[in-house]
Amino acid sequence: QVQLVESGGGLVQPGGSLRLSCAASGTILSIYDIDWYRQAPGKQRELVATITKYSSTNYADSVKGRFTISRDNAKNTMYLQMNSLKPEDTAVYYCSVRLFESSYWGQGTQVTVSS
Repeated sequence: QVQLVESGGGLVQPGGSLRLSCAASGTILSIYDIDWYRQAPGKQRELVATITKYSSTNYADSVKGRFTISRDNAKNTMYLQMNSLKPEDTAVYYCSVRLFESSYWGQGTQVTVSS
């Protein structure tokens, strides 16, 4: 059974940084494309960043230049480095892995950017 467990969320001041981690178990991470999503209160879930199994990356315009998605297949873990955080980055962040028509999701981790 595939499980994804996120960590690293919390409260940070504007301009600060956080690194989210998502550890996978029950599978081999290297075969999947990976996404990070976020959902702010009252808003739809938004795709933030993607890294393919070939390590190609793509970012939402709202985070480009500030966030970096990465993967460590040896550790079966994926990351989202978030710098220059803004209040509008406040949301629950979810990791997800995709393979063909199958996808798996983490439980989400709260990120709050506030002074």
